[in-house]
Amino acid sequence: MSNALTVAIVQTDLVWENPEANRNNIENQVNTLERVDLIILPEMFTSGFTMNAASVSETMDGISINWLKTLSKKKDTAIVGSLVIQENDRYYNRLVFVEPSGKITHYDKRHTFTLAGEHKVYTAGTEKMILDYKGWKICPMICYDLRFPVWARNTEDYDLLLYVANWPKVRVNAWDTLLKARAIENMSYCIGVNRVGLDGNAYEYSGHSGAYDVLGHRLDTIPENEETIEIVTLENSHIKKYRERLGFLKDRDIFNLEA
Repeated sequence: MSNALTVAIVQTDLVWENPEANRNNIENQVNTLERVDLIILPEMFTSGFTMNAASVSETMDGISINWLKTLSKKKDTAIVGSLVIQENDRYYNRLVFVEPSGKITHYDKRHTFTLAGEHKVYTAGTEKMILDYKGWKICPMICYDLRFPVWARNTEDYDLLLYVANWPKVRVNAWDTLLKARAIENMSYCIGVNRVGLDGNAYEYSGHSGAYDVLGHRLDTIPENEETIEIVTLENSHIKKYRERLGFLKDRDIFNLEA
């Protein structure tokens, strides 16, 4: 396992239901980066958080997936974010983790956002995903999943918990609080990447993307309401030091989460 993992947090505006415009904007931003290990994009980075799945959906062989593979290889970095995928006559809010080798791992959002009717449009996922990248165990999740700590419970001793989101400004205090809590309770790094700007339903997003260490200390200086990219460096030695010194994860309750 490499001790350091460099992560680029892409806090960006999204053009409503316009995958081509969003791909172009993101690629222009990503092209300014020097070498990093991982780039994190927001939830539904091709469209914004839309319930018009049929108008923006793609397949796992579609333009956006192939674009991610090309960009990942070009920048020699993994890229993660979610987009609308159609598969077997169903729609998914699907997070994809794309590696420079072309390998793709995916996670379907378990907790669909019923307040917006997401459960009526998108099929919820059933499996938690833990992936290994450069020796780091990463647990990626999507937006509303953040409100459900049992789903993120660190029974796998993962090193990094990450959330991609379209989390509106009106509830951003909860976002800030829960990201920090997830880091502390799971003794892992926790990164949340949220969008900025207005969507097609006139909901406002202020960003508040952030990175936290295992003690809940903030690692970034990302401004509110601005398109920006910030690089944070995560260190395995930090995780090991505090897990060995404090041992909180050893006292976890034993129970199973039913589907």
